[in-house]
Amino acid sequence: MIEKVTGGSSAFQSISTRQGSETKEIDKIHRVQDKQQESPPQEPVTKEKVEEVVNGVNDFLEASNTSVQFQFHEKLKEYYVTIVDNNSKEVVREIPAKKMLDMYAAMTEYIGLMVDKKI
Repeated sequence: MIEKVTGGSSAFQSISTRQGSETKEIDKIHRVQDKQQESPPQEPVTKEKVEEVVNGVNDFLEASNTSVQFQFHEKLKEYYVTIVDNNSKEVVREIPAKKMLDMYAAMTEYIGLMVDKKI
C-alpha cells in the first residue's frame, strides 16, 4: 500500500512538471504577442507605394508576359488583383476570384434583406 502512494506521488510530480513547462511556453507566447502589440504603428500605405510595388511585380513578371492589375469590386467596395496575359489581354487569374466576391456580396445582401425585413 505504501508503494502505491509513493508511485502516485512521482506521477503527480511528473504531471506538475509537464504543466509547469506548458505554462512557461504559454508565457513565452504571451510575451511575443505583447511585443507585437507594443511595436510602433506602421505608416499608412500610400497610393505611390502600391504603384511602386505593382510596378516591381510587373517587372518581375515581364519574362512570363503577364502583368498585375488592381480591379475595384463595386458592391463590396474593395480591390482584388487580376493577372493578365500581355499578348492576348486575357485574365489568367483573379485573387480572390471575382465569382467568390460576387457570391459574398450576394450573401451579405441577402442576409441584410433578412435582417431588415419586418416580421
